[in-house]
Amino acid sequence: MSRRFRSTERFLKPDPRFRNKVVSKFINGMMWGGKKSVATNIFYRVIGQIEKKLQGVEPLEVFLKAIENVKPKIEVRSKRVGGATYQVPLEVPPRRQQSLAFRWIIGAARNKKGRPMFAKLADELVGAYNSEGEAFKKKQDVHKMAEANRAYAHFGWNR
Repeated sequence: MSRRFRSTERFLKPDPRFRNKVVSKFINGMMWGGKKSVATNIFYRVIGQIEKKLQGVEPLEVFLKAIENVKPKIEVRSKRVGGATYQVPLEVPPRRQQSLAFRWIIGAARNKKGRPMFAKLADELVGAYNSEGEAFKKKQDVHKMAEANRAYAHFGWNR
């Protein structure tokens, strides 16, 4: 059996309402314990909340723009050179950008307390759409860290 990573992307079906694979991936990322119907219901309630909060804007576009705003372009990776470990800034591949954006948005929503998940996630997505919120701050922190370690970028040429 091959030890290489095998993508399940070609088997992923688009979600039933929007016919969008990105939405389907997000729902899968939100899912806990195999409860996909619960995650799907939460996501569609989030879309309803976004419709109420931002009238005149297509909620799917808000979702996609929020994901785009949170995607990191560069990140730091630890690299051992000689006896020292350096934080080397590297470009992030597109698939990892998307998965990090999903993870940060969902994590930021889960860390908020006292409200239902759909309300917390709707707030986080609207915040990311407006270039603010916890997940967007996380992206900015990652970029600042990469900028601060720009001097070690030459260690990243051969990974």
